[in-house]
Amino acid sequence: MLEPVFLAQQVLNGLSFGALLFLLASGLTLVFGLMRIINLAHGAFYMLGGYIGVVVAGLTGNLLVAVIAAIVAVGATALIVEVGLLRFVRGQELPEVLLTVGVSFVIADLCLAIFGGDPRTLPLSAMITGSLQIGNLTYPLYRIFVMVVAVVIGVALALVQNRTRVGAVVRAGVDDREIISAMGVNIRWVFTGMFIVGAALAAIGGTIGAGMMSIRPGIQDEVLLYALVVVIIGGLGSVPGAAVGSVLIGLIDAFAKAWIPDLAYFTIFAPMALVLVLRPTGLFGKAA
Repeated sequence: MLEPVFLAQQVLNGLSFGALLFLLASGLTLVFGLMRIINLAHGAFYMLGGYIGVVVAGLTGNLLVAVIAAIVAVGATALIVEVGLLRFVRGQELPEVLLTVGVSFVIADLCLAIFGGDPRTLPLSAMITGSLQIGNLTYPLYRIFVMVVAVVIGVALALVQNRTRVGAVVRAGVDDREIISAMGVNIRWVFTGMFIVGAALAAIGGTIGAGMMSIRPGIQDEVLLYALVVVIIGGLGSVPGAAVGSVLIGLIDAFAKAWIPDLAYFTIFAPMALVLVLRPTGLFGKAA
């Protein structure tokens, strides 16, 4: 018989990890929805944001300052990548993907050279300490904070996408780029803006995620794989799909690691394969 405390703890672990995945996957799916490319440098943006956030948090002891610094640094990097590189291969799918792979390698090597190879985590001075006590269940407040941040950002993205002029322009750009360009909208800068927003979400995830799991060389590939699974399950270009996919993968990951750790990766990729077979566009994706 399964203990209620064990079940509750695993559910909370899954939801907190799913919240972190949402911060990463929402940016990835937004970029694809508008630009029609899978940004394989997205995991590197997460890692870069995490390293910068950890360093700034160590200097200031303030998580908000660390998040802002990470957003600025990663946003500037994304601006350089999009304007200086991706614009020259716009519409060429294979060169775009290969270029983002190259950017990922460059960022990873620079992070290794600058920050070293030791794992890094947020200092306690920049984290929300303490635990929530409900009966026999004790759970860290920081993980609950991560879930709250993900919910707030998810609601904000939904409001911007569906209730503002900026969201209308973005949705129009997704549906028909030629028409929105003919209406006088500079679609190139819309692309750039979305690319920076996606990178900023990865930076936020990297910084607050450093309080849950360490930032280290190779983390960019690990988180990118999880994000791709989430995006494929939820549907390319769908923020609600990213939310549902993140929760699903987070819960599966938590229970799989607790019950069948040897098959943890199988339990993650099996649902993705099933979705690709039964519904290739994802749970919330639209057919092209």
